[in-house]
Amino acid sequence: MKATETPPAVAATDPAPVSKSSAPAGKEKKSSEGKTLNVFSHGVLIIWAILVVLPLLWAIMSSFKDDDSILSTPWALPDKLHFENWSRAWSQAHMSDYFFNTIVVVGCSLIGTLLLGSMAAYVLARFDFPGNRFIYYMFIGGMSFPIILALVPLFFVMNNMGMLNTRHGLILVYIAYSLPFTVFFLTSFFRTLPGSVAEAAMIDGASHTRTFFQVMLPMAKPGLISVGIFNFLGQWNQYMLPTVLNTDPKYRVLSQGLVELASSQGYKGDWSGLFAGLVMAMLPVLAAYIIFQRQVVAGLTAGAVK
Repeated sequence: MKATETPPAVAATDPAPVSKSSAPAGKEKKSSEGKTLNVFSHGVLIIWAILVVLPLLWAIMSSFKDDDSILSTPWALPDKLHFENWSRAWSQAHMSDYFFNTIVVVGCSLIGTLLLGSMAAYVLARFDFPGNRFIYYMFIGGMSFPIILALVPLFFVMNNMGMLNTRHGLILVYIAYSLPFTVFFLTSFFRTLPGSVAEAAMIDGASHTRTFFQVMLPMAKPGLISVGIFNFLGQWNQYMLPTVLNTDPKYRVLSQGLVELASSQGYKGDWSGLFAGLVMAMLPVLAAYIIFQRQVVAGLTAGAVK
C-alpha cells in the first residue's frame, strides 16, 4: 500500500494576508488633506495679493485722472492720461528736491551701512577674541531698543555736534539705526561661508584686509543684496527720524515731502497731484524689489544651508 505524501508545511510560514484596501485608503486621505490645504493656502495668497495690488493699481489709475473724475467716478478708468499731474507734482510740489535729498541720504547711508556692517560681521563671525559675544549681543540688543526713546537725547546730541538739519547728520543717524540688523544678518551669513578659502588666501600671502575685500566679500554677495534691500526699504520709508532731526525745508526727504504735499494739496483740492506724488514715491521701491527679488530669496536661503 502506497503511503500518502503530506504536502510541506508552508502554510504556517506564509505571511498573513495584508489588506489591500487599508493602504490606498490612507493615501487617499492624506492626498485629500493635502489638496484641501493647498487650496486653502492658495486662496489666502490670492486674497492677500488682491488686498496689496488693488490699492496700488487704484493709486496709479487715479494719478492719471483729473480731480472731478477722482471724486465722481473713483473706480472708473481715466478718460485720457493726464500727464500734467505728474509734471505739476514734480515741479510745483517740489518732489524733485525731495527725491534728490532722499537719493543722496539713502544712497550714502546704504553704502556706509553695508560697508561697516559687513566688516563688523566678518570679524565677529571669523575671529575669537575676548568680548566677541558681548559685542555681538550688544548689536542684538540694539535691534530691540525702540527708536522713539532715543529721539530726544539724539536731538540734543546732533544739535551739540552741529549736524542738526544737515544731510550728513541724517546719513550718520541712518547708518547707526540700520547697523544692528545688518550685523546680525551678515554674521550668520559669514559663518556659513567656507573658511578654507580664507585660509588659502592667507597662505598665498594675502593680508586680512585683502582677504576680506577680494575673497570673502564677493562670496557674501547674496547676503549683501538681501540685507541691502531690507535697509533700502526701511531707510526710504523712514519718517520719524527726519521729522525730528531734519526740520529745514531745504533738506526734507521724500517721506516729509509727501506729508507736506498731502496737507497742502488736500486743502487746495489737488487730489490728482497728490496721487501722482504718491506713485512717484512708490516706484523706486517697487523697481528695486522687482529687480532684486531673486537675489533676496537666494540670500535668505543661502544662510540656512551650510
